[in-house]
Amino acid sequence: MNDMKAPARLIWALGVTQIIGYGTLYYSFSILAPAMARDLSIPEDRLFGLLSVALLMGGLLAPKAGKWADRFGAGRLMVPGSLAAAVSLVCAAFSTNAFMFGASMIAMELAATVVLYSTAFAAIVQVGGSKAQRSIVHLTLIAGFASTLFWPLTATLHEHLGWREIYLVFALLNGAVCMPIHWWIGRFPREPADSRPAANSSGDSAVPPVKSPPQNAIFLLMLAGFALEGFVLASVLVHMVPLLTALGLGTAGLMVSTLFGPSQVASRLLNMIFGGRLSQTVLAVISAGLLATALAVLMTTTPWLPGLIVFAILFGLGSGLASIVGGTLPLELFGRKEYGARLGWVTAARQFSSALAPFAFAVLLYSWGAKPSLTLSIGGSVLAVIFFGCIAISRHKSVSTDRNAVAVSR
Repeated sequence: MNDMKAPARLIWALGVTQIIGYGTLYYSFSILAPAMARDLSIPEDRLFGLLSVALLMGGLLAPKAGKWADRFGAGRLMVPGSLAAAVSLVCAAFSTNAFMFGASMIAMELAATVVLYSTAFAAIVQVGGSKAQRSIVHLTLIAGFASTLFWPLTATLHEHLGWREIYLVFALLNGAVCMPIHWWIGRFPREPADSRPAANSSGDSAVPPVKSPPQNAIFLLMLAGFALEGFVLASVLVHMVPLLTALGLGTAGLMVSTLFGPSQVASRLLNMIFGGRLSQTVLAVISAGLLATALAVLMTTTPWLPGLIVFAILFGLGSGLASIVGGTLPLELFGRKEYGARLGWVTAARQFSSALAPFAFAVLLYSWGAKPSLTLSIGGSVLAVIFFGCIAISRHKSVSTDRNAVAVSR
């Protein structure tokens, strides 16, 4: 494996497409949903139900999309993905009923599967060498501004345009900006993949592969950890305001939203500066631990306002770090060979749990109450810590064993 890293211009270009992709295909939906529901004459909860179905369909495609990225090249795959995103947004804009809109939403999520993080990470790994992990961190730092930019942009546009016109504008962004960039990225030469785990983000030589327990068990533990994280994140973020209201915090959710985004970006910046000293398995444990700690702080300090601030910061830090290790942990554990396919399964695990979480948490919240629901979420986060911790321990034992074997042979 070479010591090259993805060129800075490629990272910035992908950052632009990720901001546009997440902004147009994901973050704008919650702002436009009330107007969509009124225009299509359907209840708003049914509209979010359509989004959940679309997310599930996207999750079903993710493993296959990962294999396509490995086979054809991630950059090349993102070109038709951008076209599909643009076409699906146009179809949604011209929908006349819930059925047509739902089909368009499914098409949007299928397109998102091949243009957002999982495929972008694969493109970086295919172009970069042993320092791909650090390039992934740089990309997440740039793309972390998607919500910061597109929430106010969508709201501002909505003051002057209807949701249909906004979707047409977003379709133009995907077709006229993202598609040419992805075509340019697809022209970068791909580095040959090997089966060795990648070097850590500081550029040190690769550590030995995991040998015990079997890699299939490690892979399943990793998927379970990411699925639990996805469930907790989606549950809390979608129901942030009603959850805080049920805890007696009223409109404090607005303050949380102002702290959450900067905390996400801060976690990525801190990881970029200091994360090279830690393995990705340790960072995965930290990310899940931050989520559990944040929820525990929220539950034990309510309605103390400083406690809410600490919760918002810790939860944002954990969320930001989780998005990084979702791309870097499979690379560290299994190497670049078939990286796209493995990342596709990670995306599927997260997307399935994220699609089911809002409905499941709503049932828990209104049936059990806020604190029992939070307790369950804390339990899910702790279980994720345990799963990632098992991987970290196995990794440490494997490295120690192999190093001892090398020392004895000498």
